[in-house]
Amino acid sequence: MAKIDEIKEILNTLRITMSIIAGIIVVLVGKIFTKFENNQFDFIFWITIIVTILVIFAEAIVIYNISKKTKEIKDL
Repeated sequence: MAKIDEIKEILNTLRITMSIIAGIIVVLVGKIFTKFENNQFDFIFWITIIVTILVIFAEAIVIYNISKKTKEIKDL
């Protein structure tokens, strides 16, 4: 497999991962708003906020890797 094909496969995988993580963020934020509207500030509410922040950081890492791989293709 050529180097460019390998990088393209990695890029496709990262894009799919980015889409999945975006969906997870939507679900988590929806859960937070539901609990907020019902004034349920329990343990699950706070854990969901922490997990959402961690997932957002994961999304940033994936976006950074996509950018890096795209620049790598440009250099080939």
